[in-house]
Amino acid sequence: MNETVRRLTEQLLDSYARIGGINHVDGKNLPSKRAIAAITRDLLRLLFPGFFDETLLHAAELPAKTAELLASVAGRLEAEIRKSLEAGAPAQAERPALAEQARTITREFLGELPVVRTLLATDVEAAWQGDPAAASPDEVIVAYPCVEAIAVQRLAHRLYLRGVPLIPRIMTEWAHGRTGMDFHPGARIGSHFFVDHGTGTVIGETTEIGSHVRLYQGVGLVARSLSGGQALRGKKRHPTIEDHVTIYAGATIMGGDTVVGAGSTIGANVFLTHSVPPNSLVLSGEAEVKILSKTNRSGTPDYQI
Repeated sequence: MNETVRRLTEQLLDSYARIGGINHVDGKNLPSKRAIAAITRDLLRLLFPGFFDETLLHAAELPAKTAELLASVAGRLEAEIRKSLEAGAPAQAERPALAEQARTITREFLGELPVVRTLLATDVEAAWQGDPAAASPDEVIVAYPCVEAIAVQRLAHRLYLRGVPLIPRIMTEWAHGRTGMDFHPGARIGSHFFVDHGTGTVIGETTEIGSHVRLYQGVGLVARSLSGGQALRGKKRHPTIEDHVTIYAGATIMGGDTVVGAGSTIGANVFLTHSVPPNSLVLSGEAEVKILSKTNRSGTPDYQI
């Protein structure tokens, strides 16, 4: 076995020497994906006290527990933000200045948690009022994947707006892996946001979503074309969805100049590449539906399903 390990090690080292671009050796220290996942879990505990804890949280212990958790998150997050800033900074950047910047960003970010909680309360309300299958708001928080996905996106968006590299995307991709919903941290999303079922929903970086918007599974708010590559960075590539819009399952809405007007409904499987005015009903072309018998007159199957 030792000889096998030696040979395999030599093969990998040879690959490292020959193939660049996917090695990160002797470079700057990158943020830890594992650490950021743990921080994100604890941020959810701060946003929804008692819902993401394994043991019952009592009101009497809430101040001490909150202070303890907040201090822990602050220290760990500041360290990861510092690494992120250093990794994205030019070689001549001064480390003490980056450390102070990380401290400031961390303090400001944590100061916005009450604002994020206010928004999330509207999201929970939208899910509870909008889904007759929901037994209670508590069930929405602990069991609906959209709540976790939008909570992480709203957190990551605050770091994205402050120009923090890497970490916002690591956070939302962690939520993506857990929920099946891909919400870019750059997307601007209004209050009372609800994604029913949610699996396969994609919201691109420059998407703008108003308030009281409801999506279903498999909705894509995407760019029309990415053939321009990095030349498109920073440009509006994804659609704008105005207030009180409902988009049903499987619909794809494309393009940075595409605007779905307020109060509109987009039907299932619609492929939309141009704007629609307010209060529109957009449906895909009528498909012919055939209803056939699975058996012929002799009783033998004609069709195998």
